[in-house]
Amino acid sequence: MSAAVDMNMLGGALLRMAAGLTLCPLLFGVINRVKALFAGRRGQPLLQTYYDLAKLLRKGAVYSGATSWAFGLGPAAGLACCLCALALAPLGGQPGLFSFEGDLFLFAGLYSLGRFLTATAALDTGSSFEGMGASREMQFAVPAELALILGFVALAQATGDYSLAGILGRLDLARWQACGPVLALTAAALFLVLLAETCRIPVDDPNTHLELTMVHEVMVLDHSGPDLAFIVYGQALKMWTLGAVLAGLVIPARGGEASSMLLGAVWGVAGIFGLAVVIGIVESSMARLRLLLVPRLLVGATALSGLALILLLR
Repeated sequence: MSAAVDMNMLGGALLRMAAGLTLCPLLFGVINRVKALFAGRRGQPLLQTYYDLAKLLRKGAVYSGATSWAFGLGPAAGLACCLCALALAPLGGQPGLFSFEGDLFLFAGLYSLGRFLTATAALDTGSSFEGMGASREMQFAVPAELALILGFVALAQATGDYSLAGILGRLDLARWQACGPVLALTAAALFLVLLAETCRIPVDDPNTHLELTMVHEVMVLDHSGPDLAFIVYGQALKMWTLGAVLAGLVIPARGGEASSMLLGAVWGVAGIFGLAVVIGIVESSMARLRLLLVPRLLVGATALSGLALILLLR
């Protein structure tokens, strides 16, 4: 009986991971359609990101003679980090493919490693322009990573568990009634971290080509073909995994039965796409911040996570 239960859990985790691998590019389509709706335009097709990825995969990559093996390694290794984070991310209150005590720190560390590899590939080109983008990326990453880790620590303190699946699995309506302000502060901080990690407005604009304001996009200017496809797909996976964690925090859909597990997964996917709609509304309602104000926003996210932790420890 236990072997059958373990196989069912493994099969469910694989299906949830397959859903993330398949549906994550659709998030960009939802955001673009929401922005088009606010602007009174028809907008791109919902599946435009899939078409772009297929086109890039059919092309060949171009490498400068000034680059080394680090330039080609960056996109593939960054995508590998995002895939590992997806394997750890719970969905709808159910654990990911791997779950263990302390995996929340590995989850945050994988994004840090992926960012480091992308910045290293940008610096390997020998371009001062891409070096500028890498410098900005790392500057913004410091408060964002601190806000993410403090938020996870606050959630661990609120639930008494130290794994992502355990934390989100213990969040229910009763927990929200008992720790509502703490969870709300943490959710707000994680939302700001999501915007920063996925390079969205108001932190960054993925559609800009103004050289004085580019951050993430300037680091990937020299990438082409499959390498650029890996980077775009990695960003979609990052939005999916962080969205899954945030949706699991905001939507406490739980249950141990098969029907409840399916319902929880459906609510988790709906929550992720709901976050995409919210991101589209945010990007339609405001412009990106000046570069000097972005660190203040991310320090504010850190302050929200720290305040949530202080409220628990007082």
